[in-house]
Amino acid sequence: MKTVQVDLAARSYPIFIGDNLYNNIALWGHFIKSKQVLIVTNDTVAPLYLAQLESCLSAYNVANVILPDGEQFKTLESVNSIFEKLLILQFGRNATIIALGGGVIGDMAGFAAACYQRGIAFIQIPTTLLAQVDSSVGGKTGVNHVLGKNMIGAFYQPQCVIADTEVLRTLDDRQLSAGLAEVIKYGLIRDLAFFEWLEANMAALLARDKSALAFAIERSCLNKAQVVTEDEFESGVRATLNLGHTFGHAIETGTGYGTYLHGEAVAIGTCLAADASRVKGWLTDAEVTRIERIFKAAQLPITPPPEMQVSRFLDLMAVDKKNVDGDIRLILLKKIGEAALPMTADRTSLAQTLENYGRIRTI
Repeated sequence: MKTVQVDLAARSYPIFIGDNLYNNIALWGHFIKSKQVLIVTNDTVAPLYLAQLESCLSAYNVANVILPDGEQFKTLESVNSIFEKLLILQFGRNATIIALGGGVIGDMAGFAAACYQRGIAFIQIPTTLLAQVDSSVGGKTGVNHVLGKNMIGAFYQPQCVIADTEVLRTLDDRQLSAGLAEVIKYGLIRDLAFFEWLEANMAALLARDKSALAFAIERSCLNKAQVVTEDEFESGVRATLNLGHTFGHAIETGTGYGTYLHGEAVAIGTCLAADASRVKGWLTDAEVTRIERIFKAAQLPITPPPEMQVSRFLDLMAVDKKNVDGDIRLILLKKIGEAALPMTADRTSLAQTLENYGRIRTI
């Protein structure tokens, strides 16, 4: 087992990485604040792991909320189902919510924990690669709105994160690849050596080699923990973690939540951001091709949906948390391994990228 610490003074917490951790109550049970425990999960994960987790927590007063699976259900209505269960059971301020699922479940359970009685404890048990390396770490919680992704939420840190590599064996191939998009991101924005390792080990990751997955998860969590420690509330360097996300969120919103997995949209968005970096004069054609190649190797899409016209992209990108005074702000790459802080996008250059990038790429 590996442990990565997120150092945030009184809000610090560990990330535990290893096999068969989620049912090891001796490891993480002391993070539960009282006998009252609510497990929030979805109808895909529940049949696989809920009974085992409930058995592990047999000494507690455990209840559950099982939500429908999918980004399209990441709504205030779903969060209200969590509130209703907490209220019906008369759970108090010492209760603990356990998020058992992917990023959607983690974001909603964390948001409910942040809001219920002005804040109760929660624990993340992410069951997708994407959630293990990204969304479960750092305290971003929230829901989507029909007009924009993740526009309603709060920063609220968990008590701990249990990144159990064993649960990835039930993850389908598409979800595995989607998680690799966020793994690749860390190499692109701040860790060239890790990017090079990913280029050499992508086949092992896709084959679910346990040692390769454990290394990728640990290295990703180390990168994110360092960024979050430096900038918990995204006033500076933490914004670089959003490489590709302004484009990606526009794709998710514009095509309907759930059409593209988050990681798929981020892969496309990162390739668009790389092209925008090339237009700015930072990346070479060869570097853009290298970035496209690693996403293709991870079995991820790299070109935007044909139905997403330039005007639609620009309208949706205007609804983004990084924007200031109505200006679209992007994370671009100065080089592979180094991201720039958010900058106002030149709309002419942005339109050039959006108009030209739909071409078929030969890699």
